[in-house]
Amino acid sequence: MFNTLLFEVKNKIATITLNRPEVYNAFNDEMSFELQDALKQASKEKSVRAVVLTGSGEKAFCSGQDLKAERGSEVKRFGDSVRKRYNPIIRAIRGMPKPVICRLNGVAAGAGASLALACDIIIASENASLVEVFVNIGLVPDSGSSFFLARALTYQKAFELATTGNKISAREAAELGLINKVVNSGALDAAVQSAAEFYANAPAKAIGLIKKMLQKGTVETLDAMLDYEAYCQQIAGSTGDFKEGVKAFLEKRKAEFKGE
Repeated sequence: MFNTLLFEVKNKIATITLNRPEVYNAFNDEMSFELQDALKQASKEKSVRAVVLTGSGEKAFCSGQDLKAERGSEVKRFGDSVRKRYNPIIRAIRGMPKPVICRLNGVAAGAGASLALACDIIIASENASLVEVFVNIGLVPDSGSSFFLARALTYQKAFELATTGNKISAREAAELGLINKVVNSGALDAAVQSAAEFYANAPAKAIGLIKKMLQKGTVETLDAMLDYEAYCQQIAGSTGDFKEGVKAFLEKRKAEFKGE
């Protein structure tokens, strides 16, 4: 189905694997457009309730743009490249009404770091790392990094990471609040699977609404969010999952959410 990705759906979980290990899963044009298509497919597929995004191999999640792929080609219009190749990926992840879990198996650099930070949950191997490498070649952060860093960190720390290009370990990133959980490399698959199964069996419409609410809450006023919460609660209260949740509570059993 894809030349640069692996795509699998199993037990309501879609796993998308960046599959260019020979270049540390760096982006070329083909992979950027294939990832857009894979995310659209995962979003539209009704059987999918959670998405896992990872990289092949043990060394890299994604090392960003494949600079060697650019050599010999005519000079790109950088703005157009970002708008057409990377921005749709970030918007697809953030706009998807399903949780996207990053299985951070190795280094995430440049656009790869942005890709990881765009996910809803990041579970990392202790060998993983993040690096905003753009400045090291005279560029600025793109693909959402300036947005994610500015909201997750103090201005001073975000400025430091963006302007020094220093690599931080997964454990350092977790201490800063950029990563949810760090485990040893042998436990990574089990930890990611556990999180994915939790969300695959959660009330899907409520989770999708919460995702929208939290993102809206970063830019809206309290009054606006109070109104939006009421709007979303009306939607959630009309779902079959709400009825099942109440019924299960009264019957003192675990709810079996259908995502309806």
